[in-house]
Amino acid sequence: MRRAPVIVIGMHRSGTSMVTRVLEELGLFMGWRKERNDEAWFFHRLNKWLLAQGGGSWECPGAIRHVLGAADVRGRVMEYLEMMMSSPRAASYMGIGRYVRLGSVMKMEGVWGWKDPRNTFTLPLWLELFPGGRVINVVRHGVDVAESLRARHELGYARLARRMEVLRPVLRWVMVERPLLPSGRCKTLEGGFTLWEEYMREARGHVEALGERAIEIKYEDFLGAPEEPVRRLCRFCGLEPGEERVVAAVRGIKRERAYAYREKPELVAYAEEVKGRLGEWGY
Repeated sequence: MRRAPVIVIGMHRSGTSMVTRVLEELGLFMGWRKERNDEAWFFHRLNKWLLAQGGGSWECPGAIRHVLGAADVRGRVMEYLEMMMSSPRAASYMGIGRYVRLGSVMKMEGVWGWKDPRNTFTLPLWLELFPGGRVINVVRHGVDVAESLRARHELGYARLARRMEVLRPVLRWVMVERPLLPSGRCKTLEGGFTLWEEYMREARGHVEALGERAIEIKYEDFLGAPEEPVRRLCRFCGLEPGEERVVAAVRGIKRERAYAYREKPELVAYAEEVKGRLGEWGY
């Protein structure tokens, strides 16, 4: 039986991968070929392309409004998305067997979907393509997110800086179009925190507008007592895994990750500084 997809949204580093992996264990198909962050290769690249059409990226996602607000551009983008759903590239999401049998993502059967934080901003386009789509929004404390982004930025910067040194002899002669170094927005706690606020504002707006077609899961609640949130998610998605499978799926969750910022004085001080801004989002 054909069903509309389950689309997972939420800020980067907010626990979307953890929630997705649990649901996959319980029967939610989230793609055949995936990126390292458990994102379906097919939709991940389409989302990057969509943001780029407005001149944006995951760190500057608001630029998608230049696409959403221009009827002619939006129309062409939708034509391309619909075409891609039945293109050979769709096999990377569906798997070879499903692609040969069904021929298009639009004909997917069972309980299926995909996860990508970029969905938070590209969602209007996906819901235009899949009008019955349902949405899971995963939220996490903004200071934990900002610190995770900062740590990832430092690692990424060091790796790419080493690559730049290796390439230095040829950089005079070859123009490199891809960025040599990561963007600096998430280099600081404040930069990452403002990006978290941007994603939270967009995601919460979708949840409120969609009503019963959306559900919001708090990362910290999921870690503290995951069985009940997982049961809610299964009912929402249309999964019926049975209690034993639910208990087994959450057994390896590391519950100590909730509110990790409390272990570092610098982060506690920053959390106090942005206390009012956190309060706007229930933290």
